[in-house]
Amino acid sequence: MQDPRRSEPPYLLGERDMLEQWLEFHRLTLILKCEGLDDDQRKTRPIATSKLSLHGLVRHMAEVERNWFRRVLKSDPKTPSIWYDPGIDDSELVPLDDAIWEVDLAAFHAECEASRAASSDKNLDVTGIRRGEPVSLRWIYVHMIEEYARHNGHADLIREMLDGAVGC
Repeated sequence: MQDPRRSEPPYLLGERDMLEQWLEFHRLTLILKCEGLDDDQRKTRPIATSKLSLHGLVRHMAEVERNWFRRVLKSDPKTPSIWYDPGIDDSELVPLDDAIWEVDLAAFHAECEASRAASSDKNLDVTGIRRGEPVSLRWIYVHMIEEYARHNGHADLIREMLDGAVGC
């Protein structure tokens, strides 16, 4: 059953509206995958060889939002990471023992809002800089949709392994 808070964009939209609505669709999809679970379930890594959990994916995507919209689009490379620990690979994903869902979810929402603000007054051809190369806002939107879609696939599998829930 489709969640009333989320719907696919209409088939006929202008390019910017299409990109923004698909990005919003995928942002909400990730959050919906986490609903109805307790903290332990959201932190569970059901695949022993993987660092992925639903909680970790939300933190990861907050960092990705911050990177592409603040560091790259706004050309502010000194924007600090949220959870980066130089001693731990993928430190936004693990460890999560002391992570507080409500705090991390609020950080995710704040990063999404900062991304919206960073891009709202820019046309799709505006560029930021990544690794010394120009990157258009259009490219950033497409990449973000791809990044969310990939991780939402991971979230689908994690959720199904946790409680059998599929779809949303």
